[in-house]
Amino acid sequence: MMDTPAARDAATPLFQIRDAQVVRAGRTILSVESFDLAEGEHVALLGPNGAGKSTFIQLLTREVFPLHRDEPPVRFRGQARPLLTDIKRALGIVSATMHDQVRVHLPVDEIVMGGLFGSLGLPKHAQIPDDARPRALEALDRLGIASLADRDVMTLSTGQVRRVLVARELMSDPRILIFDEPCTGLDPEGMYHVRETMSLLAAEGRSIVLVTHYPEDIIPAIERVLLIKDAQIFADGPKRELMRDETLSELFGVPLEVEERAGWYALRGRY
Repeated sequence: MMDTPAARDAATPLFQIRDAQVVRAGRTILSVESFDLAEGEHVALLGPNGAGKSTFIQLLTREVFPLHRDEPPVRFRGQARPLLTDIKRALGIVSATMHDQVRVHLPVDEIVMGGLFGSLGLPKHAQIPDDARPRALEALDRLGIASLADRDVMTLSTGQVRRVLVARELMSDPRILIFDEPCTGLDPEGMYHVRETMSLLAAEGRSIVLVTHYPEDIIPAIERVLLIKDAQIFADGPKRELMRDETLSELFGVPLEVEERAGWYALRGRY
């Protein structure tokens, strides 16, 4: 293979973690020996509540920092000390927690345009680009909710708001979309549309990083799962190898059965 800048870029992991420990109040809340995520790769972080999944994501987004090492434990596109603005530009994040912050009576298109400024809605006195609204309408249309553009966001269903927040993240055209428990609080219709949205974005070539404790959220495009338990990586590998009765029973600490159908997985308890 020819050694070109493009080839080197392709070989450089999107994220690389080596010997990272996050400590809070004297207690290790996450320990990661080794993890790489390639450009365009999809991965699902699966594990029980409190296992360390959210802390893992915060390591990637630089919201938390590991213990100091002479060799920096976390790298972004090969950079040991990337600019936070570069990370934010590359990442889009959708979470149930973000949804809880939507408590303003604003039109949907303004909520989406706020993605240009990292705010819910348009900041006062901000210089709004001429193409902001057309881009917002395009993002809403891609997600099948263009008809909601003029609606008050507070009148939408929970599932509709969740998709509006995805459209908001698309305003910065991120190459990586992090979905942190995206189906929490949704009814079956809302879950269906959020999972369809993840599939659409994966098909566009964006990296999907999914955090969940429900295997049902893992779309077929995600072929790699990272199982997290007791603040460390329990297993990391192909979905078809790890999504098994014995592995997930040990992960969650209860007897479980795994069902697979057309690339989708579901858990069933044994009672």
